[in-house]
Amino acid sequence: MWVVIVLLMSMELMDVSCNTLSKAAMAKGMSNYIFTTYTHAIGLFLLLPFAFLFHSSPTLASAMNNLSPAFTFIVAIISRMEILNLRAHSSLLKLIGTLVSISGAFIVTFYQGLPITVFPPSPTEASLSLRNILQSDQPNWVLGGFFLATSSIFLSLSFVVKTWVARDFRSEVLITIISFFFETIVAALITLVAERDNPSVWVPTGGIVLIAITFGALEVAVVNTVQTWACGKEGPLFVAMFKPLQMILAVIMGVSFLHDVLHLGSVIGGTTIAIGFYTVMKGKAEEETRKEGAEENRLIYSSETSADHKVPLLKDKSMDV
Repeated sequence: MWVVIVLLMSMELMDVSCNTLSKAAMAKGMSNYIFTTYTHAIGLFLLLPFAFLFHSSPTLASAMNNLSPAFTFIVAIISRMEILNLRAHSSLLKLIGTLVSISGAFIVTFYQGLPITVFPPSPTEASLSLRNILQSDQPNWVLGGFFLATSSIFLSLSFVVKTWVARDFRSEVLITIISFFFETIVAALITLVAERDNPSVWVPTGGIVLIAITFGALEVAVVNTVQTWACGKEGPLFVAMFKPLQMILAVIMGVSFLHDVLHLGSVIGGTTIAIGFYTVMKGKAEEETRKEGAEENRLIYSSETSADHKVPLLKDKSMDV
């Protein structure tokens, strides 16, 4: 189990690194549609050799990804992968943690708050920043949060589907390749429509853009394969519950490398999400402990029962007359 935990934490770090790098590339003019298309297409070809080898036959986005555990929990209950028993303490913890996580995501989406800076700005900068926040409406912020929440629903569904497939078909690389094939087609079609007036975006410029696309392709290939494997090992909810780690990592990397402004709403929402995350993880740990105890008791009972039904091979000769 610890191997799965370490790998999933590494995948979240890789995911946030990709978000940070792609944001820097988009600031240089890279199209987000082209980025999605190229990363999945290249990722598909990166995984193809492994398929033949092993089977011969930034901050708002990261914060909204934290909705994935909540949606995954709901979908897992509907699909009977998770059992909700309100009389069990572990189920109550998972339910409460899910609701808290959703609340934190809404805070991040609808409340930006005042900026928090490491070094205090000058009085002029502070007054301008406050005036801009108070005077500006944020339609893109709310709309972006809505679309990201929708993507989290589809991500949750993908975790459940991956669990179904991976438990019956132990071929994580092939599963990822098949999904990338269709995702690349969809991304390319959307790019053709969205960038129909700007065909030059299909030729990426050098520097940070090429680095972002290359790293992005490696990231989607590795992360999706590892997550598919982890879904088969531990289930969809366990994998989804690592998404809140992106909040902390995204804030650190965004502020450190992209000089993003940290807002009060992100801190409050991220803290709320983290509380929900660890509440669900505690409930999951209690559930695993209870299952292990029940399995141990079953084995002991089975052993005692089989011992009681043993028939001696030889009768006691002193009983014979």
